[in-house]
Amino acid sequence: MRIVLLGAPGAGKGTQARLLATHFMIPNVGTGHMFRAAASADTELGREVNKFIREGALVPDDIVVRIVKERLSHADVSSGFVLDGFPRTVLQANELDEALEEKGRKLDVVISIEIKESELIERLSHRRTCRHCGTVYNTLFEKQRPKEEGVCDRCGGELVQRNDENPEVIKERLRIFNENNEPLEKYYSKKGLLKKVGASNYLTPQHVFADVLAALAK
Repeated sequence: MRIVLLGAPGAGKGTQARLLATHFMIPNVGTGHMFRAAASADTELGREVNKFIREGALVPDDIVVRIVKERLSHADVSSGFVLDGFPRTVLQANELDEALEEKGRKLDVVISIEIKESELIERLSHRRTCRHCGTVYNTLFEKQRPKEEGVCDRCGGELVQRNDENPEVIKERLRIFNENNEPLEKYYSKKGLLKKVGASNYLTPQHVFADVLAALAK
């Protein structure tokens, strides 16, 4: 199964992507991880990506497409994947369709995680990311907090607040997201691929996942 997850920053796409990947036994292809890996590299491309991430702006389509296409060329995604964080624009959606068609493949479903903006801002403001391994925690939710404050459970690395997760930058990220997401949802709706799942009112990831599976079964 080839799945795309849509949703604003902080909507819980990463968690749902991991749950879906485990459930269907397919790779979890997250652009967030790919972008951070590129941004940490001391290359011209890495410095470009890092600049956009710091400012809370979208990485330009041509750079994003290059990164994602390279990942989707790997053998492990030939039978399916969960794609989290891409596409974010209609242009990117077209590029993805073309890349899959070249290999005789197509998407099976696009799931949009819907959540209130006020809740998103609160969620993102409490996120902390391991500087070393990239594991994400959220101090707002008991089950998503690290065992020791400021320390990663997995590797012992320092937990930090990313530059793009302070309230002002978050608001700008959401403005950009909303500007691009409406036409993107229309694009996939016309193809009969779009399914929407509500995640507001601080539903647990497990509750949202049950709703995702129910939507897939329809």
